[in-house]
Order: sequence, then structure tokens, then C-alpha cells
Amino acid sequence: MTRIALLGAGGKMGMRLAANLQGSAYEVEHVEVSEEGRRRLQEKLGLTCVDADAALAGADVVLMAVPDALIGKIAHTFVDKLKPGTALIMLDAAAPHAGELPERRDVTYFVTHPCHPPLFKYEKSAEAQKDYFGGVAAQQAIVSALMQGPEEHFRLCEDIARTIYAPVMRAHRTTVEGMALLEPALSETIGATLVTALREATDAVVARGVPKEAAMDFMLGHLGIELAILFEEFPGQFSDGALQAIAAAKPRLLKENWLDVLEPEAVRASVEAICNPSRP
Repeated sequence: MTRIALLGAGGKMGMRLAANLQGSAYEVEHVEVSEEGRRRLQEKLGLTCVDADAALAGADVVLMAVPDALIGKIAHTFVDKLKPGTALIMLDAAAPHAGELPERRDVTYFVTHPCHPPLFKYEKSAEAQKDYFGGVAAQQAIVSALMQGPEEHFRLCEDIARTIYAPVMRAHRTTVEGMALLEPALSETIGATLVTALREATDAVVARGVPKEAAMDFMLGHLGIELAILFEEFPGQFSDGALQAIAAAKPRLLKENWLDVLEPEAVRASVEAICNPSRP
């Protein structure tokens, strides 16, 4: 049976992973440094923690449920304790892409991240329909990359990824560079920024006298059909008036070179800032 050392088991993400690993085909040893996290793990899931060194020494797979900025720093503290052939699974591409991981060629580095349940989802239960994060009831896709290690470790690690992010409807494979393009570049640098702007614009309309409920209904309803058209969920098209408004507004709202945030040097700078937030 594959032995997994789950680091950060009592944290926000670690709790999600620990819950999904319960009753799985894996033998899991839970590691948590904080007393609060150990207590939460015991109270909510009935799980106890073990000594970190013992868990790491016997692990076939080390699963790091720790903050993005700490992945590389923590990996440096224990990588020498791993037996050859151990697989290290990380949940974010920032540290791997930024060159923050320790050098150890006989250890596998695997990165996986959830896509989260899609905007246009058709779940059978209210619980699943309201599971926006994923890993509980709603189906989601995942993306993974084998940074280094034997090819057979990709299937081993992807099977674990399917377990911790279950229920999974699709699994995609890309490179670490491709994962960094997806996050932070596409989903956060662009997506979260533009969504924030949408909310700020909605609030500005409310400040100008439109009832908040009306503004929210109007914006969310229009976003639904606009996204459905643009992302090929619905075979419609924008009206002539909408196309005219887009053509007039886009140069005012977006710089001509705004997609430069997807250039390699920009993505690299972004992940380096995530890993070292205090660095000027």
C-alpha cells in the first residue's frame, strides 16, 4: 500500500485533503506543526498526527498542503530525509516554476491543481450545485505536471490527485510552465483582476442610484449569457449594439499590450513575487 505523508494536514487545505483521503486506498500519516491544527484534525475528522521525521522517512509520497510561499522553503528542510524514489506532490506551480525547489534528482516532483467546478455545471443535488470550491460534492477538472521523475510516477501521483480533489470529471496534463500560465497568470492576474473590476463597476452603478439588488441581478444575468456565448456553452451571438459598445470601450478599458502579462518574463516575475512576498 502506498504510504503518504500529508504535511499541513490540519490547515484549511490540509483538512480538505485529509477528509478525501479517509477510506482511500492509501495509508496516510498526518503531520501538523500547530496545536490548533492538530486539535481541529482530531475534533473534525478523528485523526491524530505523527512525528514529521518518522512520516517522511517511511513515505512513498509526500503531499504538501502548505501555503504557496512556503513550499520551496519547507521542501529544503526535509528533502534530504526522503528515501530515493519518493514522490513529492505540490498543489501550486509557483515555487516549482520560480526555481525554489531543492536539487535532488532521485526524488519525483509532481504539481497538481484543481480547476474548481465549472461555472456552467449541472449537478444532481443542491449540495453539489453550491459546491463552488470543489473537492466535496461538485465535479471538477484537474491539471497536473510531472516536473521530474520517472514516467510511471505520473500515473501514481495523478491517481492521488484524483482522490484529494474528488469527484473529478476530467484530468489534464501539461508542463510546470503551462500550469504557471494557468495560475497565477490566467486565473488570477487576468481573471481575478477583471472580475474584481466587474464588482467595482457594479458597486459604482449602485452608488449612482440603481438599487443594489437590481444591479446585481442585471450584471450576473448578463454575465451568464455573455460568458456562455464567448466560451461556447451557448450557440448565440452578441447584438449589434453590444458589439459596438465593446469596440468603443475596449481601448478605454484595456491597454493595447495587456496580454503581455502572459509573457514568460512576466509570469516568472509573478511566481517569484508569490514565493517571496517581502522581497522588494
